[in-house]
Amino acid sequence: MPNFIVLGSFTQEGIENIKDSPKRLEDAKKLSKSLGGELIEFYYTLGRYDFVAIMDMPSIDAMMKGALKTAGAGAVRTETLVAVPAKHAAAEIIKDL
Repeated sequence: MPNFIVLGSFTQEGIENIKDSPKRLEDAKKLSKSLGGELIEFYYTLGRYDFVAIMDMPSIDAMMKGALKTAGAGAVRTETLVAVPAKHAAAEIIKDL
């Protein structure tokens, strides 16, 4: 199952309703499960991004669907990275270079 790292920032609406953040996180967990995936870990952060999420999703299509649905709610903006585990990269990708 593909791994993804989601870097997120709260919109003005998200900051104005920050007390709703725990509920939005639970909604994101439910959404990822409904798409066949799982929100593995979530961290609030300081700096350029307000949070980081680690996701396992069945496909890029499922990840995109979840990201668009989440962004459509208006509280966050995200940047999604595809994450390739180091063991897999070494064994399947880098070894033949």
